[in-house]
Amino acid sequence: MEQILKSLTIDFFGKGKHKISPEKFFEIENGILLDVRSKEEAGSISIKMEYHFNVESINIPIDEIPDRIDEIPKEKSVAVFCPANVRSAIVYAYLLSKGFPDVRIVEGGYSALTEALKPGKVLKVSQKEK
Repeated sequence: MEQILKSLTIDFFGKGKHKISPEKFFEIENGILLDVRSKEEAGSISIKMEYHFNVESINIPIDEIPDRIDEIPKEKSVAVFCPANVRSAIVYAYLLSKGFPDVRIVEGGYSALTEALKPGKVLKVSQKEK
């Protein structure tokens, strides 16, 4: 963890290497959208990504990440999200410390994600996949 913390310099944050916009993430060929909200939050409003065939969405609440880390494929790009990016930042650092090579925080969190999933944008994606 010390090595991870030492790598989080002004250059790293200034260049935004820790975050990705939802739109950019949806362009990735093979991604995991990691929802670290509680089961209750995810159960109230879930994000399934059924029409984004290149992205799989999974919900693993932050407190379950250590016990369920094997459910997160290391070979895929991982974008972590929650409403305010507090839990996302914690999980981001944790996954880096566990050797995940391609992890980012969804820029803007849950609200930016839902903005990127409005009808017009989803229609474009679903028509592209046909």
